[in-house]
Amino acid sequence: MSTEATTVRPSEGPSAGSTLPRTSPSAQGVDARGIAAFVDALENTPGVEPHSLQVLRHGAVVAEGWWAPYAPERPHLLYSLSKSFTSTALGFAVAEGLVDLDATVLSYFPEFDAEVTDDRARRILVRHVANMASGHREETLERALQHPSGDIVRGFLQIRPDEEPGTLFCYNQPCTFSVSAIVQRQAGQGLLEFLRPRLLEPLGIDPAGVGWLLDGQDRELGFSGFHAQTEAIAKLGQLYLQRGVWNGERLLPEAWVAEATRSHIDNSSFNTNPDWGQGYGFQFWMARHGYRGDGAYGQFCVVLPEQDAVVAVTSQSPDMQAVLDALWEHLLPALDAAELPGADVEDQLVQRLSNLALPTAGGTPMTGEFTPATGNQQSTLTGVVVTDGEVVLHDAGSELRAAIGEGEWAVTGPLAVTSTPGGIDVVFVETPHRLHLGLHGSEFTATWETVPLHASALSILRKPVRD
Repeated sequence: MSTEATTVRPSEGPSAGSTLPRTSPSAQGVDARGIAAFVDALENTPGVEPHSLQVLRHGAVVAEGWWAPYAPERPHLLYSLSKSFTSTALGFAVAEGLVDLDATVLSYFPEFDAEVTDDRARRILVRHVANMASGHREETLERALQHPSGDIVRGFLQIRPDEEPGTLFCYNQPCTFSVSAIVQRQAGQGLLEFLRPRLLEPLGIDPAGVGWLLDGQDRELGFSGFHAQTEAIAKLGQLYLQRGVWNGERLLPEAWVAEATRSHIDNSSFNTNPDWGQGYGFQFWMARHGYRGDGAYGQFCVVLPEQDAVVAVTSQSPDMQAVLDALWEHLLPALDAAELPGADVEDQLVQRLSNLALPTAGGTPMTGEFTPATGNQQSTLTGVVVTDGEVVLHDAGSELRAAIGEGEWAVTGPLAVTSTPGGIDVVFVETPHRLHLGLHGSEFTATWETVPLHASALSILRKPVRD
């Protein structure tokens, strides 16, 4: 199997179903050398593992690439970048009169009225949860989930805010879940169903290519769990950059875009990283340059109005600030370049972006049946069977079977596997995550490169499909 990433080259025109034109960087005044330097930084900075990149200038894709085994047609788990899609759903709901930003959260759940007795909790407005200003000083998700009903909103409204709502920023998942739950209740349908005719179809995003994890009550999580292709991220950013207009048609009110992407509350004390203390809008972060949606392990939709540019990144990067630092250092200056290189430099960039791949270590794995050693990070994985060229994972009652590549990535459904000197690596290509399997005698060890934040069973680590 080839280790080349599947990419769409700028010279080959739009990918299937796309409404984004492709051009060379110089055609849009972008220095290809800066793009190459940004790719260098992504590949060589500790704590950063890139999976995909799209750079848009003046509405056209000037550079894009996917690091094999990731590919353009693959959805990627976006973690908290999901919040910006939820915010967009709220924008549609407000525009259609389904939701009032100045109504209380409780007013949309009258069945909880008698049990929500705290005065501050009763005063939490929709706009407060939209900008992470419920008044709580700490994340409340675990406490909200402890409510016997399992209803996150119900549990959240029974946790007394530490301060008056609207006065304190706290990154708090039940805030976004409340937004999601309100929109779903008022629309009478799930978020994806609601977004399909309003966002997905107008932007040319295939509804079959996206999925959203559900809570225990059949509602999309809202705060996380959205799976989408890189181009969907770029298109969302471009819609906001164009102030809600797409192909000459207004989808979102311009006033909503302005409100969602300005700072509503001071978050300067939230995080020591400079790009997490510039202010917060409606599920968008303000940044040193422009604004963005982002998610755990380096999922980014960066919108740069001054440069008329959008940058979409998916990755497995615990050091998310390093990704932004590299963007500001290398890519940002390239968007306003005084001099542009010759065609040979752009040809080299196209060739490089067409051959991106995560490195492989080689080696031939041991064959046999392996039982878990002590201390495995994936406790549900009860057995590993390796034969010549194939691995079978026995996990939580499921059997996951995949080919093994030696010195390359072998992709089987949502799994990509390569051999290592001491075992095999399994990449779950619809998520950021990689599982290292060490094979020793008759035992295996299972260690995550980055630990999944949602799934307990390995079979869940892929785009969900709603029945």
